[in-house]
Amino acid sequence: MSFIVAIDGPAASGKGTISRAVAAHFGFAHLDTGLLYRAVGRRVLGGEVPGDAARGLRAEDLKADDLRGPDVAQAASKVAEIREVRAALVDFQRAFATRAGGAVLDGRDIGTVICPEAQAKLYVTASDEVRAGRRYAELVERGIETTPEKVLLDLRERDARDSARATAPLKAAEDAVVLDTSGMSIDQAVAAAIAHVTAQHR
Repeated sequence: MSFIVAIDGPAASGKGTISRAVAAHFGFAHLDTGLLYRAVGRRVLGGEVPGDAARGLRAEDLKADDLRGPDVAQAASKVAEIREVRAALVDFQRAFATRAGGAVLDGRDIGTVICPEAQAKLYVTASDEVRAGRRYAELVERGIETTPEKVLLDLRERDARDSARATAPLKAAEDAVVLDTSGMSIDQAVAAAIAHVTAQHR
């Protein structure tokens, strides 16, 4: 029987780092579902129609060097509002989740839409300012020119769009444990997540 860990939350909350650590700890497979939408967004920026881009997604699209850039992030948020795009990617995510040996999926609607039956659910969040600071440091490290003010504005615009969309809005599942990482170190946040999953995995 498969064991599914659903980890949701807004951008730069720490959910990706936590998800990778949880997957490594338990020996589960890991899928960053946001990469699927980023890859579609990148293809749309290249001129493709959103639905066609989603249906034609290839494994190599998930390895593009520029998937973490701010333009692609905004495009990903926009295509994620499109019902046709989400429908094209749902089956892929659900098939990944039910693989033997366990899986960790992180995104924005894993615990609410993709895998509502997940045995362990976390909603990882942090204050706007903390998340913007993390994302700004990440972008600067990658050589992307921006300002803290622009990063904060982009983050809030994306949060508003993700939370307000009609299809699969960003929100915590009713049975998810909320993990606020604002005042936590990475090690503390990972330890809290592992403790929750361990409690469900007995």
